[in-house]
Amino acid sequence: MNNDMNRALELLRRHYGYPSFRTGQEQVIASLLQGRDTMTIMPTGAGKSLTYQIPALLLEGLTLVISPLISLMKDQVDVLEQMGVPAVFINSSLAGRQVQERMRQVRQGSVKLLYLAPERLGIEHVREGLLELPIALVAVDEAHCVSQWGHDFRPSYREIGPFIQMLPRRPLIGAFTATATEEVKQDVVHLLGLRAPQVLVTGFDRPNLNFFVLRGENKQQFVLSYVRAKREEAGIIYAATRKEVDKLTDLLAAQGIRVVKYHAGMPDQARNANQEDFLYDRKTLMVATNAFGMGIDKSNVRYVLHYNMPKSMESYYQEAGRAGRDGDPAECLLLFGAGDVQTQRQLIEASVQNPERKHHEFQKLQFMVDYCHTDRCLRQEILRYFDEENLPERCDHCSNCRTEWELQDITVEAQKIFSCIYRMRQRFGAALTAEVLRGSATKKIREFGFDQLSTYGIMRDKTLQEIKDQINYLIAEEYVRMTGDQYPTLQLTPRAAAVLRGQEPVTRKTLPQPVQDVRIDSASLFERLRALRFELAMQERVPPYIVFSDRSLREMAEQCPVRPEEFLRVNGVGEVKLERYGERFLAEIAQFINAGDGRSTVI
Repeated sequence: MNNDMNRALELLRRHYGYPSFRTGQEQVIASLLQGRDTMTIMPTGAGKSLTYQIPALLLEGLTLVISPLISLMKDQVDVLEQMGVPAVFINSSLAGRQVQERMRQVRQGSVKLLYLAPERLGIEHVREGLLELPIALVAVDEAHCVSQWGHDFRPSYREIGPFIQMLPRRPLIGAFTATATEEVKQDVVHLLGLRAPQVLVTGFDRPNLNFFVLRGENKQQFVLSYVRAKREEAGIIYAATRKEVDKLTDLLAAQGIRVVKYHAGMPDQARNANQEDFLYDRKTLMVATNAFGMGIDKSNVRYVLHYNMPKSMESYYQEAGRAGRDGDPAECLLLFGAGDVQTQRQLIEASVQNPERKHHEFQKLQFMVDYCHTDRCLRQEILRYFDEENLPERCDHCSNCRTEWELQDITVEAQKIFSCIYRMRQRFGAALTAEVLRGSATKKIREFGFDQLSTYGIMRDKTLQEIKDQINYLIAEEYVRMTGDQYPTLQLTPRAAAVLRGQEPVTRKTLPQPVQDVRIDSASLFERLRALRFELAMQERVPPYIVFSDRSLREMAEQCPVRPEEFLRVNGVGEVKLERYGERFLAEIAQFINAGDGRSTVI
């Protein structure tokens, strides 16, 4: 290891409290310190920000970080300040005097990292002020936003390339993203003007994440059951529309769940307050549209549940990747319903005007549909999409690899449903078909004469919702297809014909029970340390995970350090945090031991 990397490792230990770099981080840092433009593709939660923050501390001059969201900037600057790293952000949340004061600090050289929204580059006086600064490195976070083929294209990112060309001395450029297909990579290199860049793909796999796809379920019932089982753990539920977010939030709040919501239709003040409640652990669950989450570094999110299928694998993997950032096990669940495809098609039609890009978005959507239907390993499918090599045959941690599940034979129920669809001349939707099977005595059923069909009432032993769920499952398994009209109708596929002839059985996996993580008893040292962390976080007005992650607290509870040198061995404890928090935490641990409470109990 050369001298620069020795210094980088020393900074890692002193400021961040980690003994060594994670997979891929060292390679990225080395590339930047060698003066090479570098494009880095590293999965969410793998530590991308550290790979430009450490070079920023070693390079002569200022590092300009282009960041897309106000919440992302504030979160990262809060973390850096906690570690003793001089950093500031400038965005529209600041008053004019605050901006002037921060620019004064930057010009004086007392700041190493300046976070800036890409929109600010389009403001002439801001741009002129930046041209006078000794910028050594421009780090473009969420770099996929520059490409129209990316899943989150932002026109303001097109300001970055021209701005770099205007600088009197060309800086080093680093581009960082969690997800990028080959065409997005080429777009980023071209539009940012990277020169002979080192393109480093550190691997997309997140081994601590467990992936589940559940099809044809009663989504509301599943969410209620699942969230109750996880009520003390932090989680995120993504829904496709604002209306769905509002409805889900009201439903969960009525059940006593500590839940908040986030979508673009809310006032800024309400969104920001809800986000802080979630980050500060005052609320355990966030229900949101995809407007929430970019750059949120909350480390203890134990599950991400998608109430609707997202529009692309890039969107899904970035959102799902907000679980388990601390490296501990976490769950990513996707509830697929037949209506999800139609919803996403409508959203694409409404939001994308360019015909070529619209076609591209529909291709991405089709991959998500295929992902929700595949029998292959879900982790393997994700990695294959991102051109990952050396794919595992099976992961044993996804809903397609869990061999302990039992298969339920539903052939008879399927034959009843198929027969009813056929006798209704394949001209009606799921709701009316379910009512006929249930034997409902509605005016519409009598008018069409469906009460005279042999299939009328043959599933009276099921509730209406259970029959609808069964129909949705059969659609998801491609025994039945829905037309793409405004009022979709059910039509049988050749697979259904084979079932009706008795040539093919229909099976369904039983629902998995929520995987319960190993938890520490509420009377344990872990809980006492969590309470202390919360107290300190409130005093300093930062989210609790910025003080210490749950993972760090668990290690403290297991190792019971009583001396500063032992405290430094805990993952996530560096010299700055030892100096800032060590005395309080060591005192709490000593008090716990002296009181004879014993070690924490694992249940």
